[in-house]
Amino acid sequence: MKYDKPIRKGFVFKKYETPYQSPFDRIFEVFKELITHTSGDFDEAIDWLRELDKEYKLTTDDYTIDDFIEDLKKKGYIRETIDPDGHGSMAITAKTERAIRQQALDHIFGKIKRSGQGNHKSKSIGIGDEHTGDFRNYQFGDALDKVSMTESLKNAQINHGIGDFNLSEEDLVVEETLHKSQMSTVLMIDISHSMILYEEDRITPAKRVAMALAELITTRYPKDTLDILVFGNDAWQIEIKDLPYLKVGPYHTNTVAGLQLAMDLLRRKRNTNKQIFMITDGKPSCLRLPDGQYYKNSNGLDKHIVNKCYAMAQQARRLHIPITTFMIAQDSYLMQFVREFTYANQGKAFYTGLKGLGEMIFEDYETNRKKRIRGS
Repeated sequence: MKYDKPIRKGFVFKKYETPYQSPFDRIFEVFKELITHTSGDFDEAIDWLRELDKEYKLTTDDYTIDDFIEDLKKKGYIRETIDPDGHGSMAITAKTERAIRQQALDHIFGKIKRSGQGNHKSKSIGIGDEHTGDFRNYQFGDALDKVSMTESLKNAQINHGIGDFNLSEEDLVVEETLHKSQMSTVLMIDISHSMILYEEDRITPAKRVAMALAELITTRYPKDTLDILVFGNDAWQIEIKDLPYLKVGPYHTNTVAGLQLAMDLLRRKRNTNKQIFMITDGKPSCLRLPDGQYYKNSNGLDKHIVNKCYAMAQQARRLHIPITTFMIAQDSYLMQFVREFTYANQGKAFYTGLKGLGEMIFEDYETNRKKRIRGS
């Protein structure tokens, strides 16, 4: 008797091979990180790149750092500028700014897709236009365009066999979807001097998150709006294109001014869904008085300043604007202030440090912007 050769199933393991990258692309990945750290300073970034090249051999005899700079020029990533004193220098272009934002998005959003970690999960799913990948049995009233034909046909074959095909109501399954709503977000970034104290760079992760969030909204959710503001002694709005050049200044922390500007920006939005994200070390230390003078207390948590912060949190609550605070310091007395501030607003707070800041902001943004409706 002749036996058919058995079919073997299993896994085949191979040695990992790094995907090919041209010399330019490989060095460009490092260059984009350095440009972010140097706040757009091309010369400083190249100095760092040369140092890294000495240690890690990024280049070869056939492709040097000077060759890389020439390619940056040819590809339109840098341009020559003339200083007021007549000296020429190199600066990055809008094309580079977009590349930096895209890299930040890939780094942060890629981690979320791989890890699947989240902090706030909704318990409701229902009728909408964003697919979840989850299925349930068909119920009377479900729209026919929500029926998954592939899954339903598979059920019919399993339940009734292939020979006499029959599709019944019991075989139908529906893919769960989410109803998407438009969201207006203001991202507040603390640029006070404390954001670089104690040899900890807090501003670079903050602006990287801002660039990634801006890229996400403009590419994936173009109907949403994102306004970005920074606050030190005062608060002012910045454009997305300004983010790579953002630096910490010799400022105190005027949280009240930041919140006032954020709410002014959101009042102009027509969307009903509005929110404020605030990245800070949680230490308000400055207030502008009605006569224009600044009331400052470098020790932080001055009672007069703190009470003004609580009042702003309550005002935002009355306007139905939740504030999510991402605190990147671990001092217990500052955490207590953030807890009371959050209670006044009935918002949320994350005590993140720097690790995981991007993932937390992205998860919260994705959760908040989806209005989940329970189906009938």
